[in-house]
Amino acid sequence: MYQEIVADIAFAVEKEKRKESDVNLLVVSKTFSAADIVPILDQGARIFGENRVQEAQNKWPELKQKYENVELHLIGPLQSNKTAEAVALFDVIHTVDRKKIADYIAAEQIKQNRQLQLFIQVNIGNEPQKAGVSLDGLADFYAYCTDEKQLNIIGLMCIPPAQNDSGPYFSLLYKNAKKLGIEGLSMGMSADFKTAIRLGATYVRVGSAIFGKRG
Repeated sequence: MYQEIVADIAFAVEKEKRKESDVNLLVVSKTFSAADIVPILDQGARIFGENRVQEAQNKWPELKQKYENVELHLIGPLQSNKTAEAVALFDVIHTVDRKKIADYIAAEQIKQNRQLQLFIQVNIGNEPQKAGVSLDGLADFYAYCTDEKQLNIIGLMCIPPAQNDSGPYFSLLYKNAKKLGIEGLSMGMSADFKTAIRLGATYVRVGSAIFGKRG
């Protein structure tokens, strides 16, 4: 299925007259074992997303030794007590969503002499059960991250309300990224990545369409 998704993305990118290099496939490998991931690595995938720091620690250090140029993304919530491990293991974090986490990441990057690429998670549907910065607070939070903490914010990430058409939410995220002058947009999953590509996504997060359903 991996090659089919790669082909679908290439077709969608061409259809929208975008450059192939503008859209990255982030393979969501959360809950899948190293044995499940190896065949996808063997087919050329190098960008992977995990939800939990501890789970990623159990499988990725060894895989990263065997396969060159792997880029590991944290796409789940980051707890402050896991920040040191996250900064050490991951290359990109998609879920910067509050000042406390921004503070912890900034401090750990200095300690470890590492600079990660970071996305601000936006609560695009204003859902009380979801993490993310509100649209009203986005500009101030972006300024805090970049001006006060010198974080390398490369984009915005969102998860639209599950029951709604995702298109309007992707459009809204795109508009807000443009206002801030940032290009990165982490949006779209297995069910709606083609819509996300049409509306400006630079990373689409696809898991179940590649691996099959999780147990």
